[in-house]
Amino acid sequence: MDLHAAQIQGFFNIPIDNFPAAPLLADYFMYTKKLENIVVVSPDHGGVTRARVFARIFNAPLAIIDKRRPEPNKAEVQNIIGDVAGKIAIMVDDIIDTGGTLIVGAQALIEAGATKVYACATHAVFSNEAIERIESSVITEVVVTDTIVLPKDCCSPKIVQLSIGPLLGQSILHIIKDEPISQLFNQISHHENNQ
Repeated sequence: MDLHAAQIQGFFNIPIDNFPAAPLLADYFMYTKKLENIVVVSPDHGGVTRARVFARIFNAPLAIIDKRRPEPNKAEVQNIIGDVAGKIAIMVDDIIDTGGTLIVGAQALIEAGATKVYACATHAVFSNEAIERIESSVITEVVVTDTIVLPKDCCSPKIVQLSIGPLLGQSILHIIKDEPISQLFNQISHHENNQ
């Protein structure tokens, strides 16, 4: 799921598929939260492609946080590229480690006029005091998948974990039936199919 760098595929000597979590995460925001007037935000220049996919699903504008790292695990926001004023911001990333980038970015978005800030990521590392930092931040909710299972004692009401099980199950069925798995990622999941 969401390899941090595409080059990682070259380290395997068997065929692999890099599954994107964007449709699963977008499905949650679209059908569970039913958010309107959103802007999708990339927390840095490196995540723009990922955020653009998310923005396309929502037909929403894109903003980018221009940040600098003066030292490891420390981020400083220089600028926000794009209009976030009066909008609900959804920050999209692949990994949340210490939460530093997320929290600094969320604060900058609120200061730039965003009404609320949500965040989502595929992999929830949550090292050090990440959960406590998220808990005391301006972020409304952080949505992650269960590629890394969170211990029950580290949960927060601000953190929602979605299962990748149904996606993996559907992928296995497609492989067994010799059907392409790419179509699983070109649609918003079961809600759209059941309407």
